[in-house]
Amino acid sequence: MAAHISTAGHQNALYDATTTNEKTHSIKDLPKSNNFTTNLPPDPNFPTPSSSHAAERKELGPRLVKGALYTYVRPDPPKEYEVLAVSSAALQTLSIDPSSTESQDFKDTVSGNKILTWDEAKASESNMLPEDQQRQEQIYPWAQCYGGYQFGQWAGQLGDGRAISLFEATNPNSDVRYEIQLKGAGKTPYSRFADGKAVLRSSIREFVVSESLHALGIPTTRALALTFTPEDKALRERIEPGAIVTRFAQSWLRFGTFDLLRSRGDRALIRRLSTYVAEDVFGGWKNLPGALKPGEMSETAIEPERGLAATIVQGENEHEENRFTRLYREIARRNAKTVAHWQAYAFTNGVLNTDNTSIFGLSVDFGPFAFLDNFDPSYTPNHDDHMLRYSYRNQPSIIWWNLVRLGEALGELIGAGARCDDNEFVTEGVSKTWSDELIKRAETLIEKTGEEFRAVFMAEYKRLMSARLGLKQCKDSDFDVLFSEILDTLEALELDFNHTFRKLSNMKLSEIETEEQRKDVASRFFHGEGLGNTVGTSEADARTRIAKWLEQWRNRVIEDWSEDWSEGKDAERQEAMRKVNPKFIPRSWILDELIERVEKKGEREILQGVMKMALDPFEEEWGWNKEDEERFCGDVPHVKRAMQCSCSS
Repeated sequence: MAAHISTAGHQNALYDATTTNEKTHSIKDLPKSNNFTTNLPPDPNFPTPSSSHAAERKELGPRLVKGALYTYVRPDPPKEYEVLAVSSAALQTLSIDPSSTESQDFKDTVSGNKILTWDEAKASESNMLPEDQQRQEQIYPWAQCYGGYQFGQWAGQLGDGRAISLFEATNPNSDVRYEIQLKGAGKTPYSRFADGKAVLRSSIREFVVSESLHALGIPTTRALALTFTPEDKALRERIEPGAIVTRFAQSWLRFGTFDLLRSRGDRALIRRLSTYVAEDVFGGWKNLPGALKPGEMSETAIEPERGLAATIVQGENEHEENRFTRLYREIARRNAKTVAHWQAYAFTNGVLNTDNTSIFGLSVDFGPFAFLDNFDPSYTPNHDDHMLRYSYRNQPSIIWWNLVRLGEALGELIGAGARCDDNEFVTEGVSKTWSDELIKRAETLIEKTGEEFRAVFMAEYKRLMSARLGLKQCKDSDFDVLFSEILDTLEALELDFNHTFRKLSNMKLSEIETEEQRKDVASRFFHGEGLGNTVGTSEADARTRIAKWLEQWRNRVIEDWSEDWSEGKDAERQEAMRKVNPKFIPRSWILDELIERVEKKGEREILQGVMKMALDPFEEEWGWNKEDEERFCGDVPHVKRAMQCSCSS
């Protein structure tokens, strides 16, 4: 039975930014695949799409699943739905024709009302085939099985409790493949005690931040569409209306996928999954990083050689690196770069459990996230995070903690070195005669990867911060003289992090030539009400401190851009800074207002407007609503700074 559909507010969906001469397609016509379900083992209770499709929906509910990495499970169609928004940037990434989003196929897909890839007649014809062939020929929705460490404690089996992947779609123009997924589409075997639903509040937050991070250049999972399901109520702190986010990523695999297999001692499946990640997710063993030579592992983070065959082993003794070590290092390098972006733009995830950490190095699973307002390194957006485990300052060390857990799961493969393909090792495991050697090598290489993680993180962080300060090159002294000092100043004076960089972008160096000028413009960085009552310094001292830093910054910019300084060069510097320092950030108070106006007041234009800003955060104006634009880019209301929220979503 078809669901009742409303398209109110959808006619003005975010299409205007999709300008390309490349051919676009409907979601139905995009090339589709199912590599994940073809190559990895299914839930033994439902080994084929047909077996799951024939089952009662209630049979697909919570239970323990072993020896599998997914369960075939169909979305639970909503009684009623309204497509609230579609991201134009996501349409462009996927090569979907904007006009096709008004089609019934598109609406049914993003609402979970129809399985676009399922053909009952064709399925019946292939049911006599061997199970592995059925899995290959039939593209059917699935939920992933994984575990995780939550707040540092092993939590056991978790999995996609309300997320259901529909299919893999390849953009024919870029040849990049994405896994399309519905979040909030119903119960799965991994729902545990939950209802399989997502509420509108959290879905709006995820939809906006996914596309905002992408626009900022931060590696992230993406959001294609936001669908309101008003009749699907969910009990959280209160009864709330439901929603579905259609999201996509090149891979949804998490560290927790490996954690669960390690906890169960499933070494064969760890090897199989590792091989899948290398060959399918990363495009082949040859794409992984070769060993770094002594002296190359520094904060300059030299890019390693690639193109090595799977059988190549580099190094000797405990430094012997096989292909599984290269896989581990690739995952570490990707995550180092992503967390560097978080720190450079003051994004806090809020709940960096291992089930929320991406093998592909993406920002993933947005619950109690936030961007910092005032610069406070101890800030956590998660009000349940009493120990500040997931605070802004701890994010790099927590990602490394998660990587150590991944290293433990891969430890046997890493430690095996050149013996990783020996038949006895593959079939029987490690013999006592060389177990000490294996352990020593694994520990050495994990520790070495930690050094590489820190080096890649620092190199990427310095690159990003240099660009945000208008510098083309980073000097060793910049870290202490410019980076550390501006951050210490922002913290001490309780000033806004991202506003500071945008204000620097708009500041002419001719305005800060003298000490008097610098002290005068220093107040631009203050909040509208001036310095806060909790700032332990006078306004005069604050001006002096900012002025001193501005002098150092001005001198460094002129040195960096050339001694032959001119107003034309300064305008060029300003333009370069505006391209990396956003005017708009989806802060918590803005998202709260957005949710209030969409959910409680029934507004729709506000969502289109905020998304317009989120997709082009570096613009000066957006031609949407001048008053709201200025408010959302202006001073954060005092009582709404450093807001927190729960994991409830």
